[in-house]
Amino acid sequence: MRALIQRVHHASVVVAGTTIGAIDRGILVFLGVQRQDSASHCDRLASRVLNYRIFADAGSRMNLSVRDVGGAALVVSQFTLAADTAKGLRPSFTPAAEPEIAESLYRRFVDGLRAGGIEVATGSFGADMQVSLCNDGPVTFLLEVPAGH
Repeated sequence: MRALIQRVHHASVVVAGTTIGAIDRGILVFLGVQRQDSASHCDRLASRVLNYRIFADAGSRMNLSVRDVGGAALVVSQFTLAADTAKGLRPSFTPAAEPEIAESLYRRFVDGLRAGGIEVATGSFGADMQVSLCNDGPVTFLLEVPAGH
């Protein structure tokens, strides 16, 4: 399971011309679910995202989490993060989870963030979405919970 997280001043997601999710200060999370991912992978990744220290403290060091700063999260499913790009000129989506499993784990991830006490907005699973953001920094990290861990 992979989460590409970006520290943002604001972010939003639009489907069919309508804004369906938006946040101010916080993190934009693109979530990719792979075939071997499980509920335990999902729970561990949600915990990492909640507690990952990417916001500056009073000394300008990245020592604060989204929770520490009272930030929000915008979570967008992105199956392309599950692609195998190791060879060739076209990604293989074989590693991506089946849509029903991926959606279930996506929803579990969102619930895990909410249970962690932050505001969470979402995209629409499987929809064609347009995502806008103002990356703060820029600060972007790829967090993974590999299979078997």
